[in-house]
Amino acid sequence: MYRLLELPHQQDIVALRRALWAHRIGHQVTEETETTQVLWLADPRQRDEAARLIEQWHRGELSERPATSTRRRSSGVMGSAFTQAPLAAACVALCVAIFALMTLFGDRVVAALTFVPVDAVSGRLTVGTLGDSLASGQIWRLLSPALMHFGWMHLVFNMLWLWYFGRQVEALQGPARLATLVVVAAFVSNWAQYATGTVLFGGMSGVDYALLGYVWLMARRAPGSGFFVPQMLVVFMLAWMVFTMTDMAGLFGFGNVANEAHMGGLLIGLAAGWWAGGRAAKGER
Repeated sequence: MYRLLELPHQQDIVALRRALWAHRIGHQVTEETETTQVLWLADPRQRDEAARLIEQWHRGELSERPATSTRRRSSGVMGSAFTQAPLAAACVALCVAIFALMTLFGDRVVAALTFVPVDAVSGRLTVGTLGDSLASGQIWRLLSPALMHFGWMHLVFNMLWLWYFGRQVEALQGPARLATLVVVAAFVSNWAQYATGTVLFGGMSGVDYALLGYVWLMARRAPGSGFFVPQMLVVFMLAWMVFTMTDMAGLFGFGNVANEAHMGGLLIGLAAGWWAGGRAAKGER
């Protein structure tokens, strides 16, 4: 990382960071002291372009869109999120919307989104098969469990990591790469969990672990790509995954964790990151 700029801690640099991400300039902001913050550049070769944007920011040219622009300025936090990374923000919004529908309509929503059809007949629970889903054209079930969350904490933490990692992928490599990772990771993690005999499961955690593995290997294999993830965050998330696989997790109230989904997603992310990181290091797309 290249030390680019030191600024007062209270100074608002949202417009500058938005411009840097829009130009696919990887960066990170850290707190140097209680009164200063430091802007770091991932790839020193982008120093001149970053300096140009900083100069425009100092002149106030980044705070407003050009008058010729036909796009309306988005307002508020959600507007800013959709401007920075529209696909990542849309994924978060979709998960929140489905959580709200689950709260309002309960089991009807859950039954429509499980990996295989689930229904209650004469007071007994009937469970379909993957073949039933495919034969009836319910293809969405292959992905939809990843959109369900069964509690506020489950939702908040999964959305936090989805936004943190997904925004980097979309900003640096475009929405198509992020969409591919999300779809493949959701399918593999859902299938891995279903293969253990579990029917009722959900959450974006498998996708989150895929994005973690992808961003981490991109940062290591192609340091100039702009990707960045704190090493301690990688250690924490991997340690958490191992912890939930042990009997200790149950003692602390963390039961029914989709461990196979986590592992399946992580392996997909590592494989994709190894491949894409190697290509990026060679200057290929």
